[in-house]
Amino acid sequence: MSKLYLVPTPIGNLADITLRALDVLKSVSLILAEDTRTSSHLLKHYGIATPLRSHHKFNEHQTVEQIAERIIAGESIALISDAGTPGISDPGFLLVHTCLKKGVEVECLPGATALIPALVQSGFPIDRFVFEGFLPQKKGRSKRLEALKDEERTIILYESPFRIVKLLEQMLPIFGTDRQVSLSRELTKLHEETFRGTVVQALEHFKTKPPKGEFVVVIEGKER
Repeated sequence: MSKLYLVPTPIGNLADITLRALDVLKSVSLILAEDTRTSSHLLKHYGIATPLRSHHKFNEHQTVEQIAERIIAGESIALISDAGTPGISDPGFLLVHTCLKKGVEVECLPGATALIPALVQSGFPIDRFVFEGFLPQKKGRSKRLEALKDEERTIILYESPFRIVKLLEQMLPIFGTDRQVSLSRELTKLHEETFRGTVVQALEHFKTKPPKGEFVVVIEGKER
């Protein structure tokens, strides 16, 4: 039966893709990709010749209806993002929402996502956690952090290397000097690194060592 497949792709190491994901990408009639230039490298690496089309936050509002209608007409289509699981801080929600409203079957394959490895290796409690994704780039950052100050669950954020020092500086007066954090960058890649320590120690570290690569920031929950 025709359906929409959400297919996770590697977050760095190309070997981190499932055999089932490769089978799906080879069998569907179309692959929707956040950035076709990035995804074409992955597809070429695995010899996948399925047609590729861009699907990103700037065009998804204009295309989701058409995509859903194609699936209703009998095609199976896969959605991938640049890295990780579609919909997790990446395009995907709007297409899934539209397909489900129209009665289109949606299936998400298990696979790579950056937040889970960073969480598990942080050493913080993982029985309960809250994922906040990216904070606003400009207005509202401090307000979001203030709302998390008394959160008892482990907190997970995504941040770019260009704003990681700013994030730690904003966290300092809100979370205090002794709150523990774990910052993972370049996960699954050659220069993967996880820094663990207090907010102050992390700030000192990344002020002296220029940050590179996308970050997953894991923050210890407030003590009960």
